[in-house]
Amino acid sequence: MLRFRCPGFKGDTVLQSYPIAVGKEGWETPTGEFSIFQMLKDPEGEHPWNGTVIPAGPDNPLGDRWIGFWSDGTNVIGFHGTPAEELARQAVYHGCIRMKNNDVRALFGQVAL
Repeated sequence: MLRFRCPGFKGDTVLQSYPIAVGKEGWETPTGEFSIFQMLKDPEGEHPWNGTVIPAGPDNPLGDRWIGFWSDGTNVIGFHGTPAEELARQAVYHGCIRMKNNDVRALFGQVAL
């Protein structure tokens, strides 16, 4: 379970929830309680295998919002949008939490560093 304290909760009552896609086997999304340490609009993406930088824009696999919440000092994981919104709710990615673009924009406006 991933838990954040944000305006989406009132006590233990969930006020808002979003469909997400998490990391696939071997690239599991970490569990625990985390703090957001980075928030970016129009982030650049980086290919997980070859390090190629993908500029911000409609083909960027990060969408147009990034909310970073975990790092082991080398790898970073966060919430972000995706051009492949049909894959929401599936474990097919590299550890990050992918969301529909409108949903991650809404979340971006509800959380802070």
